[in-house]
Parts: sequence; structure tokens; C-alpha cells
Amino acid sequence: MENIFSSFAFSAQGLSVQRMRLSSVAKNIANADTTRDERGQVYRREVVVVRARQRGTFEDALQLSLPLARSSPSHVDPETPGLRAPDDQILKAQVARDNSPPRMVYDPTHPDANAEGYVQMPNVNIVTEMVEMISAQRAFEANTGVIAAAKNIARDSLEI
Repeated sequence: MENIFSSFAFSAQGLSVQRMRLSSVAKNIANADTTRDERGQVYRREVVVVRARQRGTFEDALQLSLPLARSSPSHVDPETPGLRAPDDQILKAQVARDNSPPRMVYDPTHPDANAEGYVQMPNVNIVTEMVEMISAQRAFEANTGVIAAAKNIARDSLEI
């Protein structure tokens, strides 16, 4: 029964990652014209870094239930990289700062202008953020579609 519902957990992780992306985009857009953050530094764009968590090999997953032997050259070698066993959490996401240099805008009347009249502005590009927002929204919608399909499959399998 656990395998039937694992797709819910995987999709929930995807939804969580997309929520983090949307939150970072919202924060970036809100601070696009902010010259200083709470520490007095120029605001740095937030990005969400997502990595797949390393899990056991395909052989590890099958070794528990049956001995795995390669008796033909056409069989898949269990040591093949990329074959992974299912695990509880497949994604690891964290928020990081984009350390690209700030935009320099000439505005000698601005209170934060340097001696040459330039103001350090956040390294946020509104067009890039809008594209990121649309991408996260579509990925979020795809994950909700997976949840709906998994729900229908689980419901149909329970009716059998």
C-alpha cells in the first residue's frame, strides 16, 4: 500500500519546492528597487537551489527481496549509475543568494549615491523574475495534476 501513495509524497515535495521558488521571486520583485536591506547592504537576489538526494542503487533495493544475478549480456547491470531505489525524500531545496555584482545606476541626487554619483541597486532583473515566476507556476500546476492523477489511480485500485 505504501507504494501506491508514494507519488503523493513526491508531488508534495515538488509543490514545496515550487512554493519556495514563488516566495523567492516575490521577495526579489518586492526588493528590486531597494538600495539597502536590514543590514545596510545592497539586496542580493534569492535563488532556490534544488538537488536530487543520493539514494541507494537499484541492486540495493532488490537485494532485500531477491538475489540479483546477471545471467545474460542483455540484462541491466545493477551497478549502472542512475538506477536508484525509492526513498522518502528525493529533493533537497535551499535558498541561496546570487552573488553577481549589483547594478550601478547613475543618480547623484540619491542619498545612497557614492562620490561618483552611482547607486548600487539590487542584482534583480524583473523580466528574469517574471520568467522564473511563470516557470514555477507551471511546475506547480504540473505537480497538482500528478496528485489528481495519483488520487484517481489510488481510488480506482481500491475499488477493485
